[in-house]
Amino acid sequence: MRIILYTGKGGVGKTTVAASAACRLAAEGKKVLIMSTDQAHSLGDSLETKLGNEPVTVMEGLDALEIDTVKETEKAWGKLRSYLTLLLTSRDGESLETEELLAFPGFDELFSLLTVRDIYEANEYDVLIVDCAPTGETLSLLKFPEMMGNLLQKALPVKRKAVKAVGPAVEKLTKIPMPKDEVFDEVLWLTAKLDKLKNLMINHEVVSIRIVTTPERVVIREAKRNYEYLKLYQYKVDAVIVNNIYPVQAMEGYFGKWMQMQEQALTDLTETFQEKENVPILKLELQPQEICGIPLLLEAAQKIWGEKEADITGAGLGMIGLQSQEKNKN
Repeated sequence: MRIILYTGKGGVGKTTVAASAACRLAAEGKKVLIMSTDQAHSLGDSLETKLGNEPVTVMEGLDALEIDTVKETEKAWGKLRSYLTLLLTSRDGESLETEELLAFPGFDELFSLLTVRDIYEANEYDVLIVDCAPTGETLSLLKFPEMMGNLLQKALPVKRKAVKAVGPAVEKLTKIPMPKDEVFDEVLWLTAKLDKLKNLMINHEVVSIRIVTTPERVVIREAKRNYEYLKLYQYKVDAVIVNNIYPVQAMEGYFGKWMQMQEQALTDLTETFQEKENVPILKLELQPQEICGIPLLLEAAQKIWGEKEADITGAGLGMIGLQSQEKNKN
């Protein structure tokens, strides 16, 4: 099974590119699941299908889902959250501030990512494509498993022993409730899942990340930072997709200067990713209409990956990227 994550700055077309890849792979006979971890879901709009927290068949060979972060959060740390709520409200009662204190930044996205591991272990698909949240949130997701896992592994054994030893006396004296065994069990379970997720995410034979960008200077700068950050955490980036390239025939007159800026941006991308890092660059021109629905997504996939059958999961991707470059040079 292959897992491919599509990430990038908000508004660059991650969902469209990810959905195009999923449709193309399904059309070529692979069994594919595409899921969105972005809380502002637009995957269903792109596929023109109503999606929920369970897989829905979109076309033959392709299922899709939009993660319900509330359900995944409850599943991942419901008992621990209930205990923290009890702890915070034991004296003053429930309040809006309590709910705000328990809304830890990034937790919703992290627990969505845990679903990736569950799908991988179930092994019911050939390819899992993940339409990620915008860059900043995605980077937080990718570093959370290691950071949170290490914290829990160091702190948990000490806390559990202390609670068993002096917990009843402290609870009686201070009237502060102590965590039950089931709370610690849930934290141990969560720690184990985080550790498995971390090991899966850095397995380069299974997981790769693709950065979607547009040929604009500000967006390209973020794509470069994104790439360096991913390398730092040992994640594999196997392609950069440049979306919304303006066609030459549409850039005459008033938009002439935009064409010059676009050419400079594309040169910058080629030098940074393809020549220095040997990461293929794939391209998609701005289309005359919004890319929604299976037929238009399949057309977009052909324009990105070529007319002939292509293994979008990674094999031969470098050659496809180089062929695209040669085509554009000619």
